[in-house]
Amino acid sequence: MQLFMDLTYQQWILGGLAALLIGFSKTGMPGAGIVVVPLLATAFGGRQSVGVMLPLLIFADIFAVTWYRRHAQWDRLWRLAPLVAVGIAVGAAFLKLTGDAGPSKDRMNVIIGAIVLAMLALSLIRQKIGDRMTPHHPVAVASTGCAAGFTTTASNAAGPIMAIYLQGMGLPKAQFMGTTAWFFLVVNVAKLPVFAALSLINPSNPMISARSLLADLALCPWILVGVWVGRWFLPRVSQSSFDALVLILAAVAAVKLILQ
Repeated sequence: MQLFMDLTYQQWILGGLAALLIGFSKTGMPGAGIVVVPLLATAFGGRQSVGVMLPLLIFADIFAVTWYRRHAQWDRLWRLAPLVAVGIAVGAAFLKLTGDAGPSKDRMNVIIGAIVLAMLALSLIRQKIGDRMTPHHPVAVASTGCAAGFTTTASNAAGPIMAIYLQGMGLPKAQFMGTTAWFFLVVNVAKLPVFAALSLINPSNPMISARSLLADLALCPWILVGVWVGRWFLPRVSQSSFDALVLILAAVAAVKLILQ
């Protein structure tokens, strides 16, 4: 119980909100997840937030796969698989290097802020050019796979990258959700041993620890709340209004992470 009490009020509030948004994003609004990364990075610090977030994502991914498991487009995923593996390896090396730098200089906050701003730019580009994207081009496949693998390992922030890639293919909603659900469940489970190994290599600044797992256990119910809220709320708000709010909040949070 002492490990629970070690968390500050800010960590409980921001962590609970982030968990709620994770569940919310799995009910049909993947864009909500873009706010989770800066929220958890503000609450726990850049490096530790990645380890706190991973079990929460896996818990939510299980629900997503349960609902959309029959609609995955596996041919899309197999094309990405080798490049995603490369990105994961590069992301693991990056986390190893930043971990060795020591906890007093947590550069992950700046990196995460920059990644979120880049994702926002990609979202705006997608809105402008629409279906003129060419996701089938080998360069697009390679860049998407490597970027998704790196960002999901370094900051659990590959959601918008995969959303842009799959939406550019014109997938129906069910196929989009099913393909996304399976991609992130498989990738997030594969990242568990990577994060565990990084924690053993650098025990003074672990990504996954008893403290982080207890925090995950306490925050998991908020994912269920997020799932319920999403199913109730989304039909009652316009897509354009919600997207605008998500982008504004993400931009403010990202700038805060970079400047703090």
